[in-house]
Amino acid sequence: MSAMDRKTSIAPMLSVRWGARAIEFYKAAFGAQELFRVDDDSGAVVAQLCVGGAEFWLADESPEHLNFSPESLGGGSVRMVMIVEDPDAAFARAIAAGAAEIWPVGNQHGWRVGRIGDPFGHHWEIGKPVE
Repeated sequence: MSAMDRKTSIAPMLSVRWGARAIEFYKAAFGAQELFRVDDDSGAVVAQLCVGGAEFWLADESPEHLNFSPESLGGGSVRMVMIVEDPDAAFARAIAAGAAEIWPVGNQHGWRVGRIGDPFGHHWEIGKPVE
């Protein structure tokens, strides 16, 4: 099903500093693919990315439009939750790509989950429900 066929879709838009670098990080850390990208003359970027069918967007922060990165705000107000088949491998890949461990992957509350901070200030919980 393409985006044009869907009636409703919600995808986060992450505000970052250094959008082009962020795209490369998400490719290395999560295996993201670019679905759409616009670069302007200043180097700012807006991009739609996909990880295993899950879409998200990112854009360079633009204070003039009230879009601030976690770096500008001193932290973020949203955590991303990425559900994957192998949380341990996905977590290790993100760390190898430059993410910081917030807490390691472990079993808690019916989930196998850990949290990383990406180099742009966003937190990602990587996990899956366990039986």
